[in-house]
Amino acid sequence: MTATAQPADPLKVGAGRMSHREVLQALSGLMVGMFVAILASTVVANALPRIIADLNGSQTVYTWIVTSELLAMTATVPLWGKMADLYSKKLLIQLSLGLFVVGSLIAGLSPNVEILLVSRVVQGIGAGGMTALAMIVMAAMIPPRELGRYAGVFGAVFGVGTIAGPLIGGVLVDTSWLGWRWCFLIGVPFSIISIILLQRTLHLPVVRRKVRIDWLGALLISSGVSTLLIWSSLAGHKFAWASGWTALMVVGGLVLLGLAVWVESRVAEPIIPLEIFRSRTVSLTTVASVLVGVALFGGTVFLSQYFQTSLGKSPTVAGLMSLPMILGLLVSSTVAGQLITKYGRWKLYLVAGAAVMTAGMLLLSTIDADTGVPLLSVYMAVLGVGVGMLMQNLVLAAQNDVPAHELGAATSVLTFFRSMGGAVGVSALGAVLANRVTSLMTEQLGPAAGATGGGTAEVPDLSALPAPILAIVQEAYATATSELFLIGAPIAFLALVAVLFIKEKPLHTLSGDERAEKEAAAMTAMH
Repeated sequence: MTATAQPADPLKVGAGRMSHREVLQALSGLMVGMFVAILASTVVANALPRIIADLNGSQTVYTWIVTSELLAMTATVPLWGKMADLYSKKLLIQLSLGLFVVGSLIAGLSPNVEILLVSRVVQGIGAGGMTALAMIVMAAMIPPRELGRYAGVFGAVFGVGTIAGPLIGGVLVDTSWLGWRWCFLIGVPFSIISIILLQRTLHLPVVRRKVRIDWLGALLISSGVSTLLIWSSLAGHKFAWASGWTALMVVGGLVLLGLAVWVESRVAEPIIPLEIFRSRTVSLTTVASVLVGVALFGGTVFLSQYFQTSLGKSPTVAGLMSLPMILGLLVSSTVAGQLITKYGRWKLYLVAGAAVMTAGMLLLSTIDADTGVPLLSVYMAVLGVGVGMLMQNLVLAAQNDVPAHELGAATSVLTFFRSMGGAVGVSALGAVLANRVTSLMTEQLGPAAGATGGGTAEVPDLSALPAPILAIVQEAYATATSELFLIGAPIAFLALVAVLFIKEKPLHTLSGDERAEKEAAAMTAMH
C-alpha cells in the first residue's frame, strides 16, 4: 500500500512536474493574456453607444460589434484546442496574442463600421486561442485536485479584467483627448508583455507526431454557426421571421452543421471528437455551457445600453454600475475554487451556481426606467455570484472526466459551446430588443417612431431628443431590457436541470502531462 500512496504535495514531486514557483511564473504570462482577452470584450461595452453615434451605426451594428468577436472566437476555439493536442502550446498562445495585437490596431484605426467589424473578427480569432489555450495549458501543468487554488487566481484576474474593462472604457470615452479608439489600442501593450512573459516562463514538453488538421470540419462548423447567427440578427428587421429567407438560412445552417457532424465522425483527426460525448459529464457540461452562454451574454451585454439610455448615466458611471456583478463573480469564483481544492467536492457549486444564476435573471427581469441603483446592484451581485460558481467549474468537471490526450479537445469543446451560446444569445436577444423597442415606441409615437432614432433604425442620441420623447425612449429600452432577462431565466433554469444530472467523480491528483505519460505507458505494456 505504501508504494502506491500519493505524496503530500503533488505539485512538488514527479520527474517532469513544474514546481509551485515555476507554475506561478508561467501563470503570470497566461494571466496577462487572459486579462487582455477579457478586456477586449468588456472595455468596449460602455463605449458602444458612442462608437455607434460616431460611425453612424444602427442597433443591428451595435449587436454585431459584440457578436462578430464572439462568433470568430466561437468558430476558432475547437481548431485552437485541436492544434494544442498536436503542436506546441507555447507557440500557439503567442500566435493567438499576435493576431489579437493586429486586430486591436485595426479596430483602433477604423474609419467606418465595416472595417471595425472585420477587426473584431481578427480580435476574436486571437481571443479564442487565448481563452482555449490558457485552460489547456493549466490542465497540462496542474492536477485537477490542485486546480482549484489556481483557478481561484484566474477567477480574480477574470474579475479584475471585467471590473477594469467597463471602467477603463468609460474613462477613455469621457476623456476628450483620448476617445473610444483607445478602448482597442490599450490592449496592445498588454498583449506584447504577455508574449514576452510566456517566452521566458512557460516550459512544456512538445509531443511531435504526424498530424492532419480537419479543415473541412472547421469550415462547415464555422459556416453553419455563422449562417444561423446572421439569420437571428436580421430576421424581423431585414425580412419577416416567417419568410423564405428564414427557411433558407435556418435549413442551410442546419444542413451545414449536419454535414459537419458527418465529417467529424469519419476523419482521423476531428476538430470535435464525437466520442468524447459518450461521457455523460462532458455531454451535460456542454449543454450547461451553451445555456450559460445564452443567458449570461444575451442578458448582460445590453445592461450597459440600459444604464446609459434608460437611466441616463455617463459611460464612466455605467462602468462603475457593473461593479456589483463582477465583485459577486470574483468572490464566488475564488472561494469556490479554494473550497474545491480543500475538500475535493465540486458538484455542489455547479448546482448552487445554476440556482443562484436563475434567481439573478428573475430579479433583473423586474427592472424599469425608475429602478434605484442600490436595488439594481443587489440583483446584479446575485447574478455574478451564480455565474462565478458555475462557469469555471463546468470546465473542471469535464477535464476531470476525459483521458489526458483529449484534454485539449474537451476544454475547447466547452469553450466553443459556451461562446456559441453567447453569440446566439447576443444575436437573437439583440434582434428581440431592437424589435421590441421599435414596437413599444410605435405604440407611443405612431409610425414616426423611426424618425426619433429608436428601434432598429438608429440608436437614439438622447441629448438631441425633447423631454417627452426622451421619457418614452428611456421607458422603451428599460422594458425591452427587462424582457431579455425574463427570456434568460428559463434558459438558466435548464442549465440547473443539466448540472443536477452530472455524476460527481473524485478529482485526479496527476497533471495532464503526467496522466498522458501514464496512459502511454499502459498502452505500451498492453502491446
